[in-house]
Amino acid sequence: MADVLINGRVLTPRGLEAATVVIEGDRIAEVRPPATGEPGFDLGGGYLLPGFIDAQVNGGGGALFTDTPTVATIATMGAAHRRFGTTGFLPTLISDDLDAVATAIGAVDDAIAAGAPGVLGIHIEGPFLSSDRKGIHDASKFRILDDAAFDLLTSLRRGKTLVTLAPEATTPQMIRRLVDAGIVVAAGHTNADYDTIRAALEAGLSGFTHLFNAMSPLTSREPGAVGAALEDEESWCGLIVDGRHVHPAVLRVALRARRRDRFMLVTDALSSVGMAEKSFTVQGRAIRVVDGVCVDENGTLAGSDLDMASAVRNVMGIAGLSVAEAVALASATPAAFLGLSAELGAIAPGLRADLVLADSELKVRRTWIAGRSEAA
Repeated sequence: MADVLINGRVLTPRGLEAATVVIEGDRIAEVRPPATGEPGFDLGGGYLLPGFIDAQVNGGGGALFTDTPTVATIATMGAAHRRFGTTGFLPTLISDDLDAVATAIGAVDDAIAAGAPGVLGIHIEGPFLSSDRKGIHDASKFRILDDAAFDLLTSLRRGKTLVTLAPEATTPQMIRRLVDAGIVVAAGHTNADYDTIRAALEAGLSGFTHLFNAMSPLTSREPGAVGAALEDEESWCGLIVDGRHVHPAVLRVALRARRRDRFMLVTDALSSVGMAEKSFTVQGRAIRVVDGVCVDENGTLAGSDLDMASAVRNVMGIAGLSVAEAVALASATPAAFLGLSAELGAIAPGLRADLVLADSELKVRRTWIAGRSEAA
């Protein structure tokens, strides 16, 4: 039986419009002009948006993937972020030993096999990183990306694998091998110079993890990773838009510097999202939320307390984007980055019915994942 969604302001690829959306099974069957008196589920004049996709979710709902990489943890994280419009996400593992990476990959594989809502694959952030730009990562876990690591990184049987690495911790040849094996490769926690980043891009690197944060900066005589990212027109750049990870002025400059459809919002969220308790541990280190951001005992930024709906509202307020422009950074752009545009990221016939109902203030009221509805 079809579900008919009526009386909403629907964000289609053409923009916001009055439309009726018909869901059959897990797919959008039809997007058509509204008909007077048509029966269906009344959206109350709210925004019907493509489901948000978050490529970097460390935790949520009191659970942290790195510390407990299990199917139960993934389900808890997904439920916590779903309340804020995230209908697709990559559980993210920060730098650890390879046996821990193997456990995490197995958990994601099992979660997808079990039908855990929203799980699209895994983001392996390290341990192939730079100690000069380690951030909260444990540098004792860092290593060079060798053949044994390659075999592990390419072992996920279901879903997408995103690997964040420092290009200086491997070679362009290894990056090309990963890309040819279907891995999405991004640069992050890197102190690489411009030429090293360019070589990685030419080898198939297609993303930059939390642009500006934990990477060599743009200066007048050394463009660094940031300069290479802003110059490149084809790669995708993740942005943590909480007002602290990236200064508002820097955010506005970045969005003007290159094509908008190659930026995407990420949360880099930790376990505190969706929880009243704002103190916790990561790999045994004490973390607390201060002024909306997560920091360790030294004040080092350690991920975020950000949810995706807040990120959308923030980028609208800081950069002056419209609803359609901001939502694209949380849906169409990450879908394209992950190679999932044929399935996700828009409200159009044939795509999976991953949807968000939001009110006029962009507060999430209901979500659909693969056609299954749940109140926020």
